[in-house]
Amino acid sequence: MKDEVDIVAGWQPGAIGDIAAMHSRYYALHWNFGPYFEAKVASELAAFVRDRHRFASQLWCAVDSRDRMVGSVAIDGAKGLQAGAHLRWFMVDPNRQGMGAGSRLLDTALEFCREKGFASVHLWTFDGLYAARRLYEARGFVLTQELTGETWGKPVTEQCFQLNLAGSPCVGEGLPQ
Repeated sequence: MKDEVDIVAGWQPGAIGDIAAMHSRYYALHWNFGPYFEAKVASELAAFVRDRHRFASQLWCAVDSRDRMVGSVAIDGAKGLQAGAHLRWFMVDPNRQGMGAGSRLLDTALEFCREKGFASVHLWTFDGLYAARRLYEARGFVLTQELTGETWGKPVTEQCFQLNLAGSPCVGEGLPQ
């Protein structure tokens, strides 16, 4: 069954709170992440939304037929086209996973990167998020770096995945989601 959601570009009313809540609930339940993680997601997302117009950046929300947010992804282009884009806040509500919304969000974000002319796209995640990893690898992302870190408030094996669009190395910058 395909997911019946619209992928909407740009900030939507309540997006910061909805995205932070979706991340916080999932990662608290499955990974025991706490308030540090929620605050980090909310504060970094709020800064991104405020400043996104300055850079080749965009936020997309997956919205269901009742106007509820069920997924998100963003491309942060603040470091410039040659430095590469940072894929962030990629999440689909667990009740909607496996129905196509994640693929549509990811494909939309990557098409944006190609249209803008980014040299590469990278993301930071951590070991154990296998469904997302399968989506990344199916699109050509490769694991370029692993390290143990506590960027999200508890020790995890952080992983950097990169997709070269023109060719640029993945730079380590921690696991900012």
